[in-house]
Amino acid sequence: MSETASEAVEVGAPKVRPQSLTLTFLGNYVLGREVAVFSGSFIEVLGRLGVGEHAVRSTLARMVARDLLARYRDGRRMFFGLTERSRRILADGEERVWRRSVVNDDWDGHWTVLAFSLPESWQSRRHELRSRLTWAGFGPVGNGLWISPARVDVTEVTADLGLDAHVRVFDGPAVAPTDEAGMIRDAFDLDAIAAGYRAWLDRWDRPAPAPEAADDLIRYLLLATEWLDLVRVDPRIPLCHLPAEWPAIRAQELLSALRDRYQAAARDIADRTITLIEVP
Repeated sequence: MSETASEAVEVGAPKVRPQSLTLTFLGNYVLGREVAVFSGSFIEVLGRLGVGEHAVRSTLARMVARDLLARYRDGRRMFFGLTERSRRILADGEERVWRRSVVNDDWDGHWTVLAFSLPESWQSRRHELRSRLTWAGFGPVGNGLWISPARVDVTEVTADLGLDAHVRVFDGPAVAPTDEAGMIRDAFDLDAIAAGYRAWLDRWDRPAPAPEAADDLIRYLLLATEWLDLVRVDPRIPLCHLPAEWPAIRAQELLSALRDRYQAAARDIADRTITLIEVP
């Protein structure tokens, strides 16, 4: 079950879900540490974003139910730490936000092609597979046929779904008479992806972005969360197949500059705000 519309918080232009903000918070200040965070710290930080206490507590409870958080009690206070599942998700998010460029300018010409055929009764697994393929940078080009302009380890995508007997994967370059540019247009909505980057630039490419943010910690959390929402739907199309002046290039440069501007101050505020305990 996802957050309801009433629990989604409008922060400036985009709507940001409490769970997304919580994951960004954990990814930046908890990942890699054997600690758990006091529930009151979540309430204080997310409260600065306009998230009410009830919504924060509901979000934390749902994340526990989804194996994204583990509960720890210390006296009368409740703390929340990472699970193995959330560590994997956050490590992947950190890679996408801070380490991997969205500009694919060194493409080797290889594609990954995945074909699947599932029984009609497997609707939930079909939906989950499609969601994971989108996250992994695939786009659909036909009934049960998906492509990615990269070498993708599909075993990680399909892990725990029990679909090995129903999936076929191929890897290699496209050959004539394949129209690669046309295939990309069919599989990916380039206009929508570009519009997302332009909207992000409109919001952040200014002297004082996110004026609704209470401080640099909040601004930094918004920056990372909104960027991850962008790259979540960006398959990193090779630059040679993109229109001129692709907006992701300028957006990537700006992200790096804003990180340098806010990171240290955000860390200092986080260290003074967050109450932690060590956990096994």
